Amino acid sequence: MKKIIYSLLFFFFIGNSVAQQTPAEKQSTDYSIEGATAHLGNGQIIENSLIMFSNGKIVFTGSANVKIARRGTVIDAKGKHVYPGFIAANASLGLVEIDAVKASVDEDEIGVNNPHIRSLIAYNAESKIVESMRPNGVLMAQITPRGGTISGTSSIVQLDAWNWEDAAIKVDDAIHMEWPSSFKSGRWWLGEDPALKPDKNYSKNVSNIKTYFINAKNYLAGSHEKKHLPYQATEGLFNNSQKLFIHVNGQREITDAITLSKELGIGKIVIVHGAEADKIADLLVKNNIPVILDRPHRNPNSEDDAYDYTYTIAKVLTDKGVLVSLGMEGQMERMNTRNLPFYAGTFAAHGLDKEVALQLLTSNTAKILGIDDFVGTLEVGKDATLFISEGDALDMRTNILTNAFIQGRKISLETHQTKLWKRYSKKYKTK
Repeated sequence: MKKIIYSLLFFFFIGNSVAQQTPAEKQSTDYSIEGATAHLGNGQIIENSLIMFSNGKIVFTGSANVKIARRGTVIDAKGKHVYPGFIAANASLGLVEIDAVKASVDEDEIGVNNPHIRSLIAYNAESKIVESMRPNGVLMAQITPRGGTISGTSSIVQLDAWNWEDAAIKVDDAIHMEWPSSFKSGRWWLGEDPALKPDKNYSKNVSNIKTYFINAKNYLAGSHEKKHLPYQATEGLFNNSQKLFIHVNGQREITDAITLSKELGIGKIVIVHGAEADKIADLLVKNNIPVILDRPHRNPNSEDDAYDYTYTIAKVLTDKGVLVSLGMEGQMERMNTRNLPFYAGTFAAHGLDKEVALQLLTSNTAKILGIDDFVGTLEVGKDATLFISEGDALDMRTNILTNAFIQGRKISLETHQTKLWKRYSKKYKTK
């Protein structure tokens, strides 16, 4: 009986993971998108625009009024909008397919300190969850491991590929670390008081992190007679070829994380989550440290926060000069990643300029991830990773994609969900 159940689960998993749309072939036809309102992703807008791309690269961005020969296939986009492809930072796409099937869960590795664990090689490019991102304009993602104190190494992929090798656009971009909290809640299921109280082990936990990195630094400076893969994997943090993404909340915790990083000689860090980062914005600006915020559709972490704290923090940090992006972590994070444009729209509805909110998913994210030299904006020389929407892409009512391109390749917007919608939308039609 057990064998039958396992076999059914296996075929269910396989059937839900290999039916992805065939990735588009390399661009062979030039394209010209004419007449759309172009949102360049850097705060600029071009009405009645003309965007042309060839061999996967943008070769012209400007006004459609300019007298210039159109290249290849001309797409009439009058009344529509064109955007750079959105980038999902701090996402675990492709690492988990079905939560209830353990064999499809590969986001968390055994152990506490795993800087050598590479999320990229576990990335499932044929995930049905991954393909469901594209119809909302999410075309790239930073694939991030979870768990432990040092979770592992992330990589950045484009979301239309046969395998992880084809998907990768930046390999091993950063190491991710979970910073301890100075408070903890009691285990209510054991009868303990669930209220938050100071964690007396906080200083010890921070000291353990410090000791680990000092040991890694000493190893790198030594003879390497015995290979230590975890320590060896931290080399990029000390020569500034990699960034350290510190997942941390709280004013004290963020300050401690910055102080320790400077003490250790880790030059490039990024704050992820960043609750209370607004209280130390000057410190962040002084040290050129960006913040990747969580989605705004959640309750504030502290009961002392304003009711709309999570909706306004993006504007507060931006106004203070902090480089801000929007990431995805937490409950139902993989399925909710497709909603990133609408989370940015929520920030816009609470004071952030609409084009600045757009930058949370485009140029700002590209800068933080170190890929702004080839993606993030609709500028000449950059990858033709972009999409056309019938309306405002940050509004769920009007984010309706008609075309999408990754590196100039016209990709399919068909997914398992669109197939089901088409199938069942016909079921109850009257004759």
